[in-house]
Amino acid sequence: MSHLRIPQGWTIQRSTPFFTKDNVPQALLTHHNTAAEVFGQLCVMEGSVTYFGFANEAATEPELKVTINAGQFATSPPQYWHRIEMSDDAQFNINFWSNADKRNQPMFHAKKS
Repeated sequence: MSHLRIPQGWTIQRSTPFFTKDNVPQALLTHHNTAAEVFGQLCVMEGSVTYFGFANEAATEPELKVTINAGQFATSPPQYWHRIEMSDDAQFNINFWSNADKRNQPMFHAKKS
């Protein structure tokens, strides 16, 4: 899972600013998924980020755990439920890739309460 290939011809639709413990959106730390036809590419610049993948929205135990260290990246496929944890010194950003113009559409969805 940590390196699923983004299909050829897909382009970056949006990139986030760099996140740290001080400004990471809470949604990334809880169950969420990437939108349909959108790959997430999590790029770690400093520290480490641990990615937990879940079989579905209701799953509480991860089926996958990947640690992404500084200088590495991992991809998250469309509509796959996941969350992250980060080291105290982590700095990362996310590129959202698609084969269609989705720049003005949501790139991920949070778990419904």
